Amino acid sequence: MDKAIFAALAAALLTGCGLSNDRDRAIAGAATGAIVADLLDENVAAGAAGGAAAGALCDDAGLCY
Repeated sequence: MDKAIFAALAAALLTGCGLSNDRDRAIAGAATGAIVADLLDENVAAGAAGGAAAGALCDDAGLCY
């Protein structure tokens, strides 16, 4: 299960790449995180929060440009 969660977070990070600003990446990350959490029967709010954080910070971490 841990590998599935890691893969879902990686997918959430990559979803926002190509968007022009942190707000747009955060929205895309939140949506992706919520959907993935729901599919994995996990906490949807936590998935959305994690996805939003990952999306907003992915360019700062050098993962997307």
